[in-house]
Amino acid sequence: MELKDRFLKYVSYDTQSSEQSNTFPSTEKQKVLLAALADEMRTLGMTNVTMDRYGYVMGTIPATPGCENAPVIGFIAHVDTSPDMSGRDIKPRIIEEYDGGDIFLNGHLTMTVKDFPELSFFKGHTLIHTDGTTLLGADDKAGVAEIMSAAEYLLAHPELRHGKIRIGFTPDEEVGRGVDFFDVEAFGADFAYTVDGGMEGELEYENFNAASAKIEIQGRNVHPGYAKGKMINALDVACELQTLLPAEQRPQYTDGYEGFYHCVGVNGTVEHASVSYIIRDHDADLFEQKKVYMWACVDLLKKKYGQEVLTFTLKDQYFNMRKMVEPHPQLIDKALEAMREADVKPIVRPIRGGTDGARLSFMGLPCPNLFTGGMNFHGKFEYCSLTTMHKAMQVIINLARLWAE
Repeated sequence: MELKDRFLKYVSYDTQSSEQSNTFPSTEKQKVLLAALADEMRTLGMTNVTMDRYGYVMGTIPATPGCENAPVIGFIAHVDTSPDMSGRDIKPRIIEEYDGGDIFLNGHLTMTVKDFPELSFFKGHTLIHTDGTTLLGADDKAGVAEIMSAAEYLLAHPELRHGKIRIGFTPDEEVGRGVDFFDVEAFGADFAYTVDGGMEGELEYENFNAASAKIEIQGRNVHPGYAKGKMINALDVACELQTLLPAEQRPQYTDGYEGFYHCVGVNGTVEHASVSYIIRDHDADLFEQKKVYMWACVDLLKKKYGQEVLTFTLKDQYFNMRKMVEPHPQLIDKALEAMREADVKPIVRPIRGGTDGARLSFMGLPCPNLFTGGMNFHGKFEYCSLTTMHKAMQVIINLARLWAE
């Protein structure tokens, strides 16, 4: 199957995950694509193909003769799409030889080069974009398609020497639970790569340290005409908390290695409100300082309004994988070489987010992240370059060979 056809097939599946669900995976519909992938892997000729009760799919491309002792390398991607926007009834549109101009999505929406200047890089590429009503699902079905197409190539070309390769597909990455039940021992790889990046050439082995915070605010509602000295407006307290946090440390004002506080949800009334934040920083010390500062802000409001008014829950989510990857420089060196062989200019930079690979690295499976060619993830402006997707597929094939040399 051609890479384009494979990608378009995968994005036709609605695999949106849910932050509200307590099940695993968070939505059963993810298992539909995962089961289809397991069947396709068997059809391609992979061995030891499994799908466990959590939905994790794993399979093996056996080593070619003489390469049985090479390190076992894994390639991993997630099938779920972001809860931020619908992934149902996606209607992909294809532009052959993109001219570098604005892209018309629908009668009300245009993706402009002014708003998205990276578009200029893709002039001459074949682009796949949305119709402006859903996300595309390149995050991370582009990675899934690239891994499967590379696997198909390797299985069809036994003359290309490589060691044992393990393939893994996961649910629920977008809600931060993607490897909660991932069996690293069963996967059996010495090292792995997630294929979940964006811009052509991205190679990432640094990511945010991450925490989530939830504040429950119990207000006191009184008739507004007689509220003086009595009312505690839970929504006002929520707004006050937001003003206590440094405005310059919000996502829209930060870049590179800079961390942030991000208010991702507010829900409530005068009587009760809930506020959700995520806290991010690449630097471990600054990350801890951010958490301590938020505690201090909540304590200040408790002293002002009463201890019982605010309830604060703070949870670490994942940590910067750099310290787990750096002891294995060959992981990065071989990825750089694989990119150069594919005529890709490497871009080594920190992930302003996280991947399954970050947590897997702390679970004993060092796991940097490779580009896919997808852009503008999680929204209606999402698109991907099929031209870059072919290069990502070639990088995977090159890595398979390089690890056996």
